[in-house]
Amino acid sequence: MAGKFLPVGGISLPPVSGQTFGVGAAMWDILGQLFAPLPILLVSLGTALIALGQFGPVTAARSLRALGPLLMARPDDERDVARALLFKVEAVAELRGLMRTDRIRAGHPFIAGALNSLANAPDVEHFSLRIDQVLEDRRDRHASVIGFWNAIADAAPAMGMVGTIIGLVGMFASMRDPSTIGPAMALALMTTLHGMILANAVAGPIANRLADLSARELAWQGAFARRLEAIASREPGMLRKTAREAA
Repeated sequence: MAGKFLPVGGISLPPVSGQTFGVGAAMWDILGQLFAPLPILLVSLGTALIALGQFGPVTAARSLRALGPLLMARPDDERDVARALLFKVEAVAELRGLMRTDRIRAGHPFIAGALNSLANAPDVEHFSLRIDQVLEDRRDRHASVIGFWNAIADAAPAMGMVGTIIGLVGMFASMRDPSTIGPAMALALMTTLHGMILANAVAGPIANRLADLSARELAWQGAFARRLEAIASREPGMLRKTAREAA
């Protein structure tokens, strides 16, 4: 019966084996067009160059490194650790003075730096200036990284349209030979698709995730700094003790 149409309920259907082979070949052809290297390179490299031109290589490298903690960062857990450590800071400050707070073990670099600044600051005002500058610098770094990924999300659709225009020009230039229209049309469509994917499924979600992590991280770090200021302001004279007096 191979090669013949079988009547089913009054409808003639082609043989299943031939139909399956045709669908499979069509799917492979579609996948080949989706992952064609030229549209992907055109969109990704063009978008990367635009973002690199806006923010520079230093921010670009920092933005790529930010992908590491993207899924591993746990700002809520760090906040809880910082809150628990504050009780130990208060106990040490009351028993041995603020000069000894830098000896408290802290696994997070921000906490360790804040305790070191607290122990070595001559007064509360100097400590506040130092910790506020640290937080401001960290906020600026976060904003530049988030801006880099937002720039990619903004530039990707535009680069997709550039590829679309290039493909359309190729189509019009090949109108005399219909057999050459297909690759140009594929380029026009695939660059638009890859631009949308890069913007809405890659760069945009990364920027939003980093913005959320930054907001939560800066929130607990700012609260931690304000709490240290409150501890230091209870006995301002303790910050002015010499190392010999605090020993």
